[in-house]
Amino acid sequence: MLQNHNFTEGPILGPLLRFAVPVLFALFLQAMYGAVDLLVVGKFAASADVSAVSTGSQLMQTITGLISGLAMGVTVFLGQKIGEGNGDEGGRIVGAGIWMFGLIGAVLTILIAGGAGVLASVMQCPAEAFPRAVSYIRICGLGILVIIAYNLIGSIFRGIGDSVTPLITVAIACVCNIAGDLFLVAGCHMGTAGAAIATVFAQGVSVLISLALIRRKQLPFALIKEEIRRDWTYIRRILWVGVPIALQDLLVGISFLVILAIVNTLGVTASAGVGVAEKVCAFIMLVPAAFMQSMSAFVAQNRGAGKPERATRGLLYAVGVSFLCGAAMGYLSYFRGDLLTGIFARDPEVIAAGADYLRAYAIDCLLTCFLFCFIGYYNGMEQTGFVMLQGIFSAFCIRVPVSFFMSRRIPVSLFHIGLATPCSTIVQIVMCLLFLRTPAMRRLTGNTDV
Repeated sequence: MLQNHNFTEGPILGPLLRFAVPVLFALFLQAMYGAVDLLVVGKFAASADVSAVSTGSQLMQTITGLISGLAMGVTVFLGQKIGEGNGDEGGRIVGAGIWMFGLIGAVLTILIAGGAGVLASVMQCPAEAFPRAVSYIRICGLGILVIIAYNLIGSIFRGIGDSVTPLITVAIACVCNIAGDLFLVAGCHMGTAGAAIATVFAQGVSVLISLALIRRKQLPFALIKEEIRRDWTYIRRILWVGVPIALQDLLVGISFLVILAIVNTLGVTASAGVGVAEKVCAFIMLVPAAFMQSMSAFVAQNRGAGKPERATRGLLYAVGVSFLCGAAMGYLSYFRGDLLTGIFARDPEVIAAGADYLRAYAIDCLLTCFLFCFIGYYNGMEQTGFVMLQGIFSAFCIRVPVSFFMSRRIPVSLFHIGLATPCSTIVQIVMCLLFLRTPAMRRLTGNTDV
C-alpha cells in the first residue's frame, strides 16, 4: 500500500519535498502530453501543423485549467477533513464531486466539439492552419470527459496526501501518448488529428489504471456507488473553494489566448514560435507549479489541524527551494533558448522566434517561485477569492495591455511582447505580500510574522 502523507506532525521540509517531487514528475509527464504532440508534429509535419497544435493545445490547456481549478476544491476540502481526522466524510465529498464533474463534462463535450470552428476563429488561427486547428479542438472536445476524470482522480489522491499514485498512472499514460504520436503522426501521417487522438487515448489509459489502483488501495474513507449523487451541501463547499480558482485559471488562460491571438496576426512563423516557446515554458515552470499544488495540500491539512503557523513555515521553505531551481532555469532560458526551442522545431526561423519570446520568460523564472507558492498557500487557506481577484487584475490590467502595446511597436519583437508576463507577475507578488498583512490573514495565521 502506498503511504499517505500526514503534514501536521514532525519536520516540514522533508515531508514537503517527498510530496512535491512526485507532483513535479507527474507535472513533467503531463507537460509531455502537449510537448510530445508538438515535438512529433514539428519533426514530421509542416509549420501549419505546428501552428494548429500550438493554438489548439493552448485552448485545451485553458479549459483543462478551468477543470483542475474546480478540482482543487475537492483537494482542499478533502485535505481539511483528513487534517481534522474526519475521513468518514471523504466518500461523500468524492461522490458529490464525481456527480458534479460528470454534469460539467457532458456540457463541455457539446460546447467544445460543436463550437470548434468558432473557437479557432476567435483564436485568430492563421488561414493555413485553421482546418487542422478545428480538427484538434473537436477531437479533444469529444474526449473532455476523459480529461475531466483524469484531473478529478489526481485531485482526490493529492487531497489524501498521496502524490505517488498519480505519478505512476501519468507515467504509463505518457508512454502511451508517445507511442500513439509516433504511430499516428510519424507512421500514419495523420498530422494534427493524430496528435489529438493520441492525447485523449493516453489520458483514457491513465483513468483506467487509476480506477484499478483505487480498488486495491486502502483509502481513509469508504467510497460506495450510492454516494455518487447530487448532494448540494458538499457541492456548494467544493464550489466555494474551486470556483474562484477555476475562474482565475480560466480568465488568466484567456489572457494568454488573447496574447496568442495577437501573435497569430503576425503570421505562421511567429505563431509557431510562440507555441514552441509556451511548450518550453510548461517545463521551466514545473518546480514552482509543483510547489503550488503541494502547498495547497500541506496548508489545507495544517489548517484543518489548527496549525496555521506550521503552514506559514512551509511557505518559506517552498519559496527557498523553488527560487534555487528558478535561477538555474532562468539562466538557461535567457542565454540558450535556441537549444530549448530547437527540441520542438526544425525550422530555423521558428526556433529563433521561439527563443526571442523565451528570453522574457527567463525573467519570470525568478518571480514565479514566489508567486506560485503564495497561490498554493492562499488556496490551502481557502482565500481563493483573493487568488481569483489578483489573477484577473494582473491578466487584464497588466498582461494583455502590455502585450498589445508591445505588438504595436515597430519593429515588432516577440521578446517585448513576452515581457508582459513578468510585468504582471511582479504586480501579483506585491498584491500577495500586501494581502498577507491584512487583518483577515493575521487572524488565520495567528499574527505570525513572515
